[in-house]
Amino acid sequence: MWWLDNLPQSRSHTVTGILLKLKLHWQILIAMILGAAAGSLFGDNAVFSGTVDKVATVFMRLLRMVIVPLIFTSIVTGVAGIGDPKSLGRLGLKTLLYYLATSFFAALVGLGLVNIIQPGVGVEIPELSGERPEELDNVATSLTDVIINMVPTNPVQAAADFDILGLIFFSIFLGAAMATMQNAAGERLRSFFGAAFEAMMVMTGFVLRVLPIGVFALIAAAISKMGFGVFNQIGQYMLTIAIGLTLHTFVVLPLLFFVLTKRNPLDHYRAMAPAMAMAFSTSSSSATLPATIKCLRENVGVSNKTTSFVIPMGATINMDGTALYECAGALFIAQALGIQMSFTQQIVIVITALLVSIGAASIPSAGLVMIFIVLEAVGLTDPAAYALVGLMLAVDRPLDMYRTMVNITSDSIGAAVIGDSEGEELNYDKDSD
Repeated sequence: MWWLDNLPQSRSHTVTGILLKLKLHWQILIAMILGAAAGSLFGDNAVFSGTVDKVATVFMRLLRMVIVPLIFTSIVTGVAGIGDPKSLGRLGLKTLLYYLATSFFAALVGLGLVNIIQPGVGVEIPELSGERPEELDNVATSLTDVIINMVPTNPVQAAADFDILGLIFFSIFLGAAMATMQNAAGERLRSFFGAAFEAMMVMTGFVLRVLPIGVFALIAAAISKMGFGVFNQIGQYMLTIAIGLTLHTFVVLPLLFFVLTKRNPLDHYRAMAPAMAMAFSTSSSSATLPATIKCLRENVGVSNKTTSFVIPMGATINMDGTALYECAGALFIAQALGIQMSFTQQIVIVITALLVSIGAASIPSAGLVMIFIVLEAVGLTDPAAYALVGLMLAVDRPLDMYRTMVNITSDSIGAAVIGDSEGEELNYDKDSD
């Protein structure tokens, strides 16, 4: 039989063909499993660690390369296409209300679980001299500060500094100005930015083709550096956060989606699986933004008008997972220090977490950095509290991966809900699984 003579080649070609034909989220999942296995087996090898670090760095730089121009062109194109200023105001109000509501629900889930499980009781305070990060001096801590910081003095500098909130403000402003230009100049501008946005989506597609390779390197690099000894001491804290994120992702958000759209949440989760897997592996809402937009446009059917406005805004200010983490983390530290938090103090924690999640969006490792502001809001400013934050940092990587996935899931559901409320016909790709 002819196929026996060619079995090795056929098998090789078949395996490669099957892998390439798999849906992107399955490719990512396989890459994550292989990356974790490789990181565990070869993590002590300096050559391996150095190689995957470099590959991961190049991949993240590729993603960051397309983020700013993609946000700029997508928002300008989307807002300019809305036309009616009343429609823009309605879309903005819906977006803001959705993001505030879901972040508030997430914070309540976190606080409720920590009060029930009490993971901080019995935790030994590490012998460290904790310090407050210097980056906090530039973080907005009030609604007024957030509004002031939204307006960039130099939009080009805002783009160069990766000040996404300032870039979003300028993009909306420019798009609104173009929408009022009902002449030949306005038409040329809309055509130019529309073409630029399509070019950025093509470029994004090229970058996403190497996504499994980047995911493999990211996971392998993370596993090779991650120690496991510290997990024993605060394992209950990690379990509490994980349960909270799971409840919010697979109970609260699907329920909200079903109530507001009357659709099956499983269809949405299948459609967004590639973006969710990418968010988990990159730990960056901004880096996942291209994949989120692509999934919403191609698998869900949300219009460019809605995605270009809702998703960049969500990747910057909507941080459900971070809000849950900060609130639960602050209460965990109080429990470890033997301090009883009153109801009023816990409400202060929730409100502060919501504000700083907007004001500190551009800070690296924002979730962990912002918790210092939450601690200051309730008076937990001694070195012991800061030392406990250092202990939390040791196990933050897997939690950061999970909460980023939660953030992206909330963003995507928000886009679908708002698109549905605007009369758009959601067209889920039934073959996405």
